Amino acid sequence: MMRRIAVLDAPTNLGLRPPTSTSVPGCAKAPGALRDHGLLARLRARDAGCLTPPRYDPGDWRPGDGVCHAREISGYSVALADRIGAIIDRGEFPLVLGGDCSVLLGSALAMHRLGEAVGGRIGLVFVDGHSDFRHPGNASYVGAAAGEDLALVTGRGQADLAAIEGRRPYFRDIDVVVLGIRAQDEYRLDLQAAGITTRPVPALRAEGAARSAQWAHEQLADCAGYWVHIDVDVLDPAVMPAVDAPDPGGIAFAELEILLAGLVDTPHCLGVELTVFDPDYDPDGSYAAEIVNTVVAGLAPVSAPEAVPPRLLPPPSAVPRVRTARRPDVVAGPDSAADGHPAGPPAGSGSRSAAPGASLSAARGALSDGLGAVADGAVRAADVDPAPGYPVPEAAGSPDARPVPRPAAPPEMVPVVVEPVGPPASAGPGLLRRVPPPEAGDEPTEPPAGIA
Repeated sequence: MMRRIAVLDAPTNLGLRPPTSTSVPGCAKAPGALRDHGLLARLRARDAGCLTPPRYDPGDWRPGDGVCHAREISGYSVALADRIGAIIDRGEFPLVLGGDCSVLLGSALAMHRLGEAVGGRIGLVFVDGHSDFRHPGNASYVGAAAGEDLALVTGRGQADLAAIEGRRPYFRDIDVVVLGIRAQDEYRLDLQAAGITTRPVPALRAEGAARSAQWAHEQLADCAGYWVHIDVDVLDPAVMPAVDAPDPGGIAFAELEILLAGLVDTPHCLGVELTVFDPDYDPDGSYAAEIVNTVVAGLAPVSAPEAVPPRLLPPPSAVPRVRTARRPDVVAGPDSAADGHPAGPPAGSGSRSAAPGASLSAARGALSDGLGAVADGAVRAADVDPAPGYPVPEAAGSPDARPVPRPAAPPEMVPVVVEPVGPPASAGPGLLRRVPPPEAGDEPTEPPAGIA
């Protein structure tokens, strides 16, 4: 059974600082730019519409006033959570097109509501070039929510954003996995102190995108499901500079494609959001075309005929689980800086309460089959490999190379072979290219890449 994708536009730019005194951030144009390249048709997705944000107007905001546009962002987050909840109630897979990273607050609120409805915790896979972990406890002032979104959704910061509907935190620290930050991220030590599991770019590239996706899934094994946040500034500006705060040392399009495919290739992935692409820096549309190519290929496991509907795991107490010692978390520390690049934009830059209502009742019904299957023994702890392990270090292309072991699939799932790790970490992102599209007459999966 296919998991139908529903595309929802969330073109907010409320979380970013003005690029100049006379202009506004252009990321609000991103959903339209991506749609212009056939995103919905190529995903065979349902158009879930557009949630129009309030007007961008910093007014007389000054440092020390708290988060700019806080009231507007809070109201928008509640409305966005309602829309995401309605998509999940229909049994569909939401793809939210931002907008800036403040859309994560709406997604986080929707996930907390859903977790409460099913009696479990929802996790977050945070794929971003920056940690977005600025908050009053580690910065002289806050201001741009898009540079503070991870801190806010983990309960740090002012209550009108971090505790909407009295829900705080939306995600627990131990239920968050951060992928793709730069080695010298400004808040890397704060993440480590909080216990947030992190894999910065050097470690991600050394392990490979496919293996990193599997690793992230394993870190959230105790969660009922998880949401995926992707900020396109995780890409290296050598291949995609159309963001508000490009920072060297990122990954390539091909790596992002493999990472996304690995993260969504499980019924426990509940949805994806895409943020921070700015068409103002893409006058010929070539970067938009490449982003669409990557998203379409990365979401293939969701839209393929053998894909299965989302299934939330039961609370950990409902099914005994045998946990084995996992590999130590890879956290970017002072000794892990590999490229010597600065940590990114300064503090203050934007690299960025209603009840859930009837949607939660519908969520309970829509998810009852999946939870019933668990109760009936269709998915048991014994079905999971107790020692996932990692492949032996043969060359990726060697006939003796073994794929990364995966948890045993439920009966209705078709096993998927994990892709090779790829080139060595020393390879620059510009050296990684996607396989050309099929010849005319074949089933089209993606057009030629928009850029070399």
